[in-house]
Amino acid sequence: MNSIERALAILLLLTGGRLITATTLSERFEVSLRTIYRDIDRLIALGIPVEAERGSEGGYRLAKDYLQPPVALSRNETAALLTALALVRSLRTLPLKADLEAAERKLIASLPKSVLTLLGDAERVIGIEPMPADIFHYSTKAEPTEHWQTALDGFMIGLLESRRVRFEHHNPARPAARPHDVEPYGVLFDRDLWYLAGRSVDTGEFKIYRADRVRQIEVSGFRFRPDPEFHVSSLLGGAWLSEAMRRWEKEGPSTRIRMHKDQIKRLAQDWYYRHATVTADGPEHAVLSLPNVAAVRILPLVRWLGPGAEILEPVELRDQLNAELEELMQAHQSS
Repeated sequence: MNSIERALAILLLLTGGRLITATTLSERFEVSLRTIYRDIDRLIALGIPVEAERGSEGGYRLAKDYLQPPVALSRNETAALLTALALVRSLRTLPLKADLEAAERKLIASLPKSVLTLLGDAERVIGIEPMPADIFHYSTKAEPTEHWQTALDGFMIGLLESRRVRFEHHNPARPAARPHDVEPYGVLFDRDLWYLAGRSVDTGEFKIYRADRVRQIEVSGFRFRPDPEFHVSSLLGGAWLSEAMRRWEKEGPSTRIRMHKDQIKRLAQDWYYRHATVTADGPEHAVLSLPNVAAVRILPLVRWLGPGAEILEPVELRDQLNAELEELMQAHQSS
């Protein structure tokens, strides 16, 4: 019996669920204990979850529920799953991407010959148009990087195993990255960006982190008890953004724009600006407060709103917009 045959035989013996000692395996296959140890290491290297327990009554066994009964899918069920996979694959970055690709290969390999030709090449018949760039909201688009994928995978592993994760978060509004120790609660995909939701161990606060700004993530050995009351649906509808804006208002300067109530109604239809703070200023006007003073974000907004919108502060933005409008007016004057 060669090493491959012996490893397969050991795997079959371990499927019974009871502990089997290395000595028992050694005697069964008439090899040394060292050889058995190598065979077990080989199985683990192949991704087979062999559990080891030490002590006089210890031994080896497969992790519970590792081997699952086969699932029979109809042609329509298989097509539905492949369509869902195509939709998810259209995302530029997704959690556990390599595992999803492996699952898809297994699904396709299980197809009956009657549909293998058609659905085995799902990309040929299922097309998903990617989300277009949002050029109005500056900086909401980020290009995929290996750091982004690593952050998503690491956070998901911590989430699935109920273990804390440590990472550095690079916020462009701050001069240096900050370390974070977080208990992962969930992940959220919003307008082509992934967000990581969890409880900060240092502050005890629930926070949202943009995955593309996370670096040096690692899953720690500290386990935690998941919050049974948390549900990711509580973050949908822009709830996470509204909460984040309130926090940003306390952390840095804001821009205040006075505008007509009809302009406020227009902004209320926008996924981002609807969560800004609005304060009434007379019967026909209101003041919008945004926790951002970047010209590339504020000036296009005021130009889009048109007459009736006025930057109150910061004064620097008001002066910059005045100079741009003066230049634009001169360019459009009749000669």
